[in-house]
Amino acid sequence: MAHFARLDEYNSVVAVEVVANEVILDETGVESEELGVIFLTSLHNQTGWYKKTSYNSSFRKNFAAINGHYDPNKDAFIPPKRYASWVLNETTCQWEAPVSYPEVPLDAEGFATQLYTWDESTTNWKEVI
Repeated sequence: MAHFARLDEYNSVVAVEVVANEVILDETGVESEELGVIFLTSLHNQTGWYKKTSYNSSFRKNFAAINGHYDPNKDAFIPPKRYASWVLNETTCQWEAPVSYPEVPLDAEGFATQLYTWDESTTNWKEVI
């Protein structure tokens, strides 16, 4: 199955739709994004902006997320920003905390012995009790 993000006029992702692979194959059997766009535009009987997205993030950096954004200059989907203090990693197009996640020791089975959550009020990681 192929996945397509429907974008609004501001390149915000408003929906992610699934299209059967057969629909996007051209006459030579090669996948065509354009065929998917034509199909979805016809299906919804409206013009829309559609971009193919990759479930395994093999192109356009990330899988499109509703309320996320498509950056045409980077040809990448950027997920919604979780916290005001987080910054965009220009390479991965993922939001990252301004402070690295604490190094956590592992127990004998390899599980983390402590968990942390982001505290926006202090812009730091807070131990989960």
